[in-house]
Amino acid sequence: MESFFTTSDKIQHIIKNIHLTKTLFVSSIIIGEAHTGKKTLAAYLFPDAPLVSAKEHEKIKLALETYDELIITDFENLINYNALDFSNKRIIATANYMGNTSVVDELFAFIYTMPTLSERPDDISFLAKKFINEAQSTLMLEEHVVNMEDIPLNLTHNNKSLKKSIYTYLTKKSLSIDDIYHILYDYFYTYYEGNDNYRKHISIFEKPLIEAGLKKYGSQLKLANALGINRNTLRKKIHEHHID
Repeated sequence: MESFFTTSDKIQHIIKNIHLTKTLFVSSIIIGEAHTGKKTLAAYLFPDAPLVSAKEHEKIKLALETYDELIITDFENLINYNALDFSNKRIIATANYMGNTSVVDELFAFIYTMPTLSERPDDISFLAKKFINEAQSTLMLEEHVVNMEDIPLNLTHNNKSLKKSIYTYLTKKSLSIDDIYHILYDYFYTYYEGNDNYRKHISIFEKPLIEAGLKKYGSQLKLANALGINRNTLRKKIHEHHID
């Protein structure tokens, strides 16, 4: 059985209500943003039910003819629903948005709203730890304590962007000098074009060097001394690179 962790009251309400109606031939739909865990939740609630995307009309038709219980994902993409027989079936569907409201009202006894990941802080913490462990294993990194406060977690696309932000952070942290060299080499080789390439690409080195130095040393004077350059030269470069 696929597991599902949550401390969200809204999701606990969905789980409780669907469990109460599992013995009945009534259908439910869970609507919410993409990558919020709707499909995982449906699979957790109905571990033995086949899963079919509404984008695949013929597979939906065949599954309805074969099974009494069915998970239909991407329900907003369903077409020609009148050609499908939903009678005496237990359907749990997922959709990224409501779609055809009249179809939804006709087919589903229960309509649930899945909260976004940003509305579920405890779930974020759980998933972040899970993705960190997964990334360390996948990237073959030595396991060490990772402070989540150091990771710029991206929740704009829920689980998908959260996972990507963690993989990106750990990948960057694991890069060696040789890795960085080859990344820059490939970048320059690909994007060398036109004239004045030195001026065009020098900011790739200078801007992060100055920004990191200002954060680390806290003052332009200390950074100028650390870099071994004149303070006025540093000020000029800060202005050139539009560094706040």
